Amino acid sequence: MSLITILLIAIGLSMDSLAVSISGGICMKPFCIKKSLKMALIMGIFQGGMTWLGWALGIHFSGYITDLDHWIAFVLLSYLGGKMVYESFKEEKNTPITFSNKILFTLGLATSIDALAVGVSMAFLKTSIWFPALVIAFITFFLSFSGVICGFRFGKIKGLKVELLGGLILIAIGSKILIEHTLLGK
Repeated sequence: MSLITILLIAIGLSMDSLAVSISGGICMKPFCIKKSLKMALIMGIFQGGMTWLGWALGIHFSGYITDLDHWIAFVLLSYLGGKMVYESFKEEKNTPITFSNKILFTLGLATSIDALAVGVSMAFLKTSIWFPALVIAFITFFLSFSGVICGFRFGKIKGLKVELLGGLILIAIGSKILIEHTLLGK
């Protein structure tokens, strides 16, 4: 597998993580480099790790994964997005919005399920997985970190209900994944 192919796969896989990271940056108050790096690191580890896991599972479980991946991602992202939308209508809080480890791990899992299927397809191609998984993890980390920064800058716009917007973004990502897999057959 060529480096260009691996880079294009990595960029494609990281798009959901990028969108979620933008959403996280929108909700981050005040900006925290440590939390931004943590979110990006978790997104990168999940993308690379799920690619490796998919490769390791290989052909044996591919039918189960591809039949359910879109539903799992949809439910997880819709739940988290719905929670954010609900909380956006509560009275204003004085505490900053932060993502706990549990939420970050759930987001990492939800956005990396497609990477599992990509890993399975790499097993079909009998491709070595270490280099592609590392590239996917690094690209996802970089784009996710950039997304948090961009989201934070966007979230500073006055009068914008950032939690509502972030929640709607997560629901939209989950819906996109479900529609692509059920109606469009991707």
